[in-house]
Amino acid sequence: MPEGPSVRKFQLLTSPFVGQVVAKVGGSSRKINVNALNALRLQDSQVHGKNLYLAFVAADGPLGPTAEETALQKEARSPAQGGQEQLCAPHPQDVELQEFQHSRSEAPDAAEGPGNWLRFHFGLFGSVRANEFSRANKANKRGDWKDPVPRLVLHFESGGFLVFYNCRMHWCSSPRADPASDILSLEFHRGQALEALSASHPICYTLLDQRYFSGLGNIIKNEVLYLANIHPLTPGSLLALSDRERLLDCAVQFSSDWLHHKLLGQRLHPQIYQREQCPLGHAVMKATLGPPGGLKRLTWWCPQCQPVVLPGDGDPSPAT
Repeated sequence: MPEGPSVRKFQLLTSPFVGQVVAKVGGSSRKINVNALNALRLQDSQVHGKNLYLAFVAADGPLGPTAEETALQKEARSPAQGGQEQLCAPHPQDVELQEFQHSRSEAPDAAEGPGNWLRFHFGLFGSVRANEFSRANKANKRGDWKDPVPRLVLHFESGGFLVFYNCRMHWCSSPRADPASDILSLEFHRGQALEALSASHPICYTLLDQRYFSGLGNIIKNEVLYLANIHPLTPGSLLALSDRERLLDCAVQFSSDWLHHKLLGQRLHPQIYQREQCPLGHAVMKATLGPPGGLKRLTWWCPQCQPVVLPGDGDPSPAT
C-alpha cells in the first residue's frame, strides 16, 4: 500500500478542488453510494499517515475553514512550547508497495459511521490522479491491455476531475488525526517516537507500528534500517540512545526526501529494498518478518552493513 509520502502527494492533488461542487460521479465502488456525492461541495482535504480524508457539504452550505487554515489559527493562538521537540517541515512541493494488507497496529477512526468525511485507504497500486486516467502500461495475464478500473471518479463544475484507484472508502464523522505520530507532520513527537523505539521486541516491528510512526511503511522501514546500519531483528532495548536517534533522523529525513522527489516527478532508487546487493556490493538477505500472530512483511538487510545485536554470546546465525 502507498506510504505516507505517496498519500501526502495524493492530498496535494486534491487540494486545488477544495471549494468546488461535484457535477458528476462514477466508479466501480459498491462500498458507498457514489451517487450521494452528486451536487456536494468538497469542503476540505486532509492526510493522516496512510489515510486520505475528504470532507463534503451541501453545495449551498457555508464553506468552513480548511485544515491548513485551522492549523494557522491554532498556531496563532498557541505558540509552540520551548520544551517540546519539533522537526523541520517536509520540502514545500511511484514506487508502490507490493502488499495490500492493512497494518493491525492502525486504529480505526475515532468516530466511525455516517458523517461528511470520506476516508480513503489505498491498497496495492492504489493512487489518485487529477484530470487524467491511468492507462495500462503492460498486458495482463490473459494478454489483454486493459486500463485500470477506478473505484471513484469525481467530475467538478470547473471541468476538472479526480480519479481514485484501488482504495477502500467509508464515511466517518471526523478523521482519525494524531499529528504527533505522523512522520511527515510538523507536530511529530520525537520524544514519543524515541521511547517507542526502546521496546524489547525487534526494531523492525516497532517501525511499522502506526501508533507511533503513522505513514511509515515497508519501503521506508527497510531503507532507514540500512541507512542507520541496524539489523531489523535487533531488540530496541539493546540500542543505545544515539543509535535510536540516528534511526529516527534517517526515518524523518528519508520520508521528507521521498516526498520531495515525488513532487518533482522523480522515482525512488532504493539502496536495499528488493535488492540482491547493497551499495557496497555485499549479498543481501531477505525474510518475511513480523510479530507472532501479526502481519508479516518482506524485509531485506545486509548482514555485513547491519550486524546483528543480540543479548548474550549465543550463536547469532539464525538472525543473520
